[in-house]
Amino acid sequence: MKLSRRRFLQLVASAAAVPAAPIAARSQESYPTRPVRLLVGYAAGGPADTVARLTAQWLSDRLGQQVVVENRVGAASNIAAEAVVRSPPDGYTLLYVTISNAVNATLYDKLSFDLMRDLVPIASITRSPGVLEVNPSFPAQTVPEFIAYAKANPGKINMASAGPGSAPHLYTELFKMMTGVDVVQVHYRGSGPALPDLLSGQVDAMFDPIASSISHIRAGKVRPLAVTTATRLEVLPDVPTVGDFVPGYEASGWYGIAAPKNTPAEIVARLNSEVNAALADPRMRALFADVGTAVLPGSPADFGKLLADDTEKWGKVIRAANIKVE
Repeated sequence: MKLSRRRFLQLVASAAAVPAAPIAARSQESYPTRPVRLLVGYAAGGPADTVARLTAQWLSDRLGQQVVVENRVGAASNIAAEAVVRSPPDGYTLLYVTISNAVNATLYDKLSFDLMRDLVPIASITRSPGVLEVNPSFPAQTVPEFIAYAKANPGKINMASAGPGSAPHLYTELFKMMTGVDVVQVHYRGSGPALPDLLSGQVDAMFDPIASSISHIRAGKVRPLAVTTATRLEVLPDVPTVGDFVPGYEASGWYGIAAPKNTPAEIVARLNSEVNAALADPRMRALFADVGTAVLPGSPADFGKLLADDTEKWGKVIRAANIKVE
C-alpha cells in the first residue's frame, strides 16, 4: 500500500497538532540533549513508514528534541538493523522494528547480528492485522468452503504473495500447515503489484494486510473471508477470524522500537513511557487506526516476548516450508 502524498502529509501534520507535554515537565529529564535518529528499513509513504513518523512526531514533542526518521531501505530492513546494532548504546540511534526483523532471523543464513542478542526492546507501537480475501467470482463464501474447495481441487487455487518471506507468504504457509490444503503461491514484488491481479481474477485469493485492502473490500472488489487476528476487528466487525474455523491460527504484523544492547535502562524506560502515552491518546489512536493498525501498548518485557515468540513461530514455518531468499 502506498499512501497518497496528500494523505501522508495530512496524517503527519495531524500528529504534530496533538498537544505536547509542558516544557517544564520535559526539562526534568537530561535525555535527550540532541536529536535522536529512528532508522526505518522501508521507503517513505507506506503504512509502516507512516506509523514511524507519527510516533517520531509525538516523541519529538514529548522529549523536547527532534526524533528524525531515516529511511535505510534494503535487504528487508537488515541494513537498518545492522546500522543500529553497530551504533553506540546511548539512546540516540533507534531501530524501527517490524515482524520482518523476527522473520529475517531464520530467513537469512548469514546475518552479521542477532536480533535477540544485539538489541534491547523498548516498546511495541501497533499491530497490523491481515485478511484472507478472494476475488468475488471465487466460489467459496466462507473459510470452511475455501478449505473444502482447496481439498477437492489440490494445486488449483492460486494465492498471491508479496514475495518470498513476506507476511502474505508466511500467513499462507501457516494456513497450509494447519489445514493440509495444497495451494499455489504466486510471488509478486509487494502487495501493490499483487492486488491488481487479485482484482482482475488472475489469481484467486490472498492474505494481505488490512491497510492494503480495506478500500477494495469496502468497494466490494474483493471478498473478505476472515481476518488473521485472534479476535474480530472493529474495522470489519462482521468478518470472522481464521481461528474461528482453524483453531489456534493467528498471524499479524506489528511495529515497535528497539535500541542497541546495553542502552541504559532509564532511557529505555523513558522511551517506553512516552510511546505508551501516545498509544493512550485518543487522537493518536485515531491516526494509527486511519493507517489500518491497532495500538499495541506494553512494557519492554512484553515487546521482548513478542519478538522472541514470533522469531520462533515464523522460524518453524520457514523451515517447514523450506523458504529461501535469493
